[in-house]
Amino acid sequence: MLSPRLHHFLNERHADYARVSHARAITAQDTAEAAHVGAQSFAKTVMLKVDGKLAMLVMPAAYRVNLVRLSRALGGAEVELAEESEFTDAFPDCEVGAMPPFGHLYEMPMYVDSRLAEQPEIVFNAGSHTDAVRMAYVDFERLAAPELLWLEHMM
Repeated sequence: MLSPRLHHFLNERHADYARVSHARAITAQDTAEAAHVGAQSFAKTVMLKVDGKLAMLVMPAAYRVNLVRLSRALGGAEVELAEESEFTDAFPDCEVGAMPPFGHLYEMPMYVDSRLAEQPEIVFNAGSHTDAVRMAYVDFERLAAPELLWLEHMM
């Protein structure tokens, strides 16, 4: 099932997307495999606390977040991974860990690793551990309006 917020948002904007049903998977790498998509094209959502406030980082599943680089990219902000207990209530229409990468739907800032923007299309969790959405990256960027970060260049 798609998150009701995501489903409404995409349909209201007449977004061009495809629903991808897959075997239950929890980690981003496993979900990419179950959805038959490369780890470079699967967009995982990493929950963070930036200066104490919840935020999303969306990045290819092939990479791990580097908090030092992320902090530098955000101008020296204090950045740490959020615990599940800190963000579960922020996504009432999603299974824990399967939130879609649309920060504005959940009233939080969202950053995108620029390596994801290199992909012609991306696949991402849609609110459950058995459903994903496939769409052109340019459409995702237009709809999500994220802040792009060039993390691979931060030393």
